[in-house]
Amino acid sequence: MPLPRFKQRCAICKKNMVVMYSSRQFPICVQCHMKRISDPVTDPKYKALLDIPNDLYEKSQFLRNIKEAFLRFGSLTENQVSTFKKAVDDLKKGREETDSKPKDQLVKSK
Repeated sequence: MPLPRFKQRCAICKKNMVVMYSSRQFPICVQCHMKRISDPVTDPKYKALLDIPNDLYEKSQFLRNIKEAFLRFGSLTENQVSTFKKAVDDLKKGREETDSKPKDQLVKSK
């Protein structure tokens, strides 16, 4: 994850500060984001996929964005589904960031 650039107030509640990583990012705090994605999923195909504990949603903005995209558009692409599953597995195992090589073994290209 890139280093944070600045903090900005949440655009919804105007109370909490949000760490911004990009100027294109929408400033929304975890509490407001959780309220947005609290609607139940009725599609049986996606219900099992998106029915994960709320603490995982609170930990990962990526997972919240995927669920919000489903609630907004009604479906997900195959890549979104596979990446969602991988991110959930990583969070359950305690890994937040996965690399093929440890950071100290990465070689800079010339």
